[in-house]
Amino acid sequence: MKAKVFAATFVGALLAAAPAYAHHSFAAEFDGTKPVRLVGKLTRVEWTNPHSYFYVDIVDDKGKVTNWGCEGAGPGALSRRGLGKGDLKIGDTIVVDGYRAKDGSHLIDGRRVTLPDGRTIYGGTPGDGGPSDTGGAPPQKKS
Repeated sequence: MKAKVFAATFVGALLAAAPAYAHHSFAAEFDGTKPVRLVGKLTRVEWTNPHSYFYVDIVDDKGKVTNWGCEGAGPGALSRRGLGKGDLKIGDTIVVDGYRAKDGSHLIDGRRVTLPDGRTIYGGTPGDGGPSDTGGAPPQKKS
């Protein structure tokens, strides 16, 4: 009986910790010294908490297409900044300024998103320890 109680408690603790694992600081996953600017076509949008994700196809100089993931703030924060679900349409060309993932994958922390209509939205998560979107020029280094 004690083993069953222990097992149930252990599984419960793991499930309770899952949301904490999903939310991370900027420095845990991204490199603030590796800015990148992506210009590409939007392929998918995931309006999820604690972070939203959207994906863009980037075509290099040789014509090779690579799909990049862009992590942003949660849906509530993005909507308060003026970005609605309908503003991101599959096939739109967008510009995303952000910072590369430390593991070298095709993932960035999208700090600034420029929409086809010219509007710019801050996509970062305030208080995550990452570079702020105030002051200074946007990152310009291309992937």
